[in-house]
Amino acid sequence: MSEDRRLDVLRAIVEDYVATREPVGSRALVERHSLGVSPATIRNDMAALEDAGLIVQPHTSAGRVPTDKGYRLFVDRLATVKPLSAPERRAIETFLEDAADLDDVVDRSVRLLAQLTHQVAVVQYPSLRRTALRHVELVPVGDRHLLVVIITDHGRVEQRTIEVPDPLDVGTVARLRVRLNTAAAGRRLAELGTALSDLADDFAPVDGPLVRGVVAVVEDTLAQESEERVVLAGTANLVRGGGADFARTISPVLEALEEQVVLLRLLGEMAEDEAAVSVRIGRETQHEGLLETSFVTTGYGGPDGGGTAVARIGSVGPLRMDYPGTIASVRAVARYLSRILAG
Repeated sequence: MSEDRRLDVLRAIVEDYVATREPVGSRALVERHSLGVSPATIRNDMAALEDAGLIVQPHTSAGRVPTDKGYRLFVDRLATVKPLSAPERRAIETFLEDAADLDDVVDRSVRLLAQLTHQVAVVQYPSLRRTALRHVELVPVGDRHLLVVIITDHGRVEQRTIEVPDPLDVGTVARLRVRLNTAAAGRRLAELGTALSDLADDFAPVDGPLVRGVVAVVEDTLAQESEERVVLAGTANLVRGGGADFARTISPVLEALEEQVVLLRLLGEMAEDEAAVSVRIGRETQHEGLLETSFVTTGYGGPDGGGTAVARIGSVGPLRMDYPGTIASVRAVARYLSRILAG
């Protein structure tokens, strides 16, 4: 019972500190929470939590605040996640369903999440490596130029123009379009090399340069590292609402958020976590600029944002964040985003 009660005390300290931004003392816990024990017992529990490294006293004669370790235990022991209200759910659905294309969906999602959490929202573009090919369109542009349009099953569109040595034959282009889509449509992009390797054998030798040129541009496009990118919104939220949470300055946080490689590394590592919603707290981010932040992410593009997710969406905020509310918002936007992309 003592262990359970101490967890209740820790939970109360985290909740009060998130709400008030002030260190939490035993008297405040007695007044605000029905813990069912005396102030002396609560003080003993706080001393035990401090000895365990879960809370710390920032100033002499002050209350206590959670440590990274304390936040981690709080998150790991969350029994419930604060549900979104019906108006919030309707607003998410309405806002995202009006999107015109993938770029618009991503832009709306990141802005919406930033508004819901009042933190920095991060959305990773669907990775070409984890999606399937929906269609390849070939559009002649003049006699010797061909526009190759690659469309994935999650609506991502890549366009490239190639130059061919001989004038284009409309009939050959049409046949190549059919053969290309028959061989490749519905396949994961990592499988396309094998599927397209013998495509030139189905055409006359004179058409070989055209076929090989189209296959090469498709493979080269899908192999490019530049496909991996993230979109941010709400960085001003950290300055407005979270500036006081950063003991040093907010500059290292903003600088870290500007580094796409840092965010992509974190998103990649968090994709390996077993939990449906992954939370990295403080030093767990393993980046000097993010030591005073927490990162909450989940996958989208698969069932309930899990399993076959093609990318991740998340929120970055100070250690003193509303973890249940942030988790709920990230999960909800990810689910609606998955639904829109699957539509």
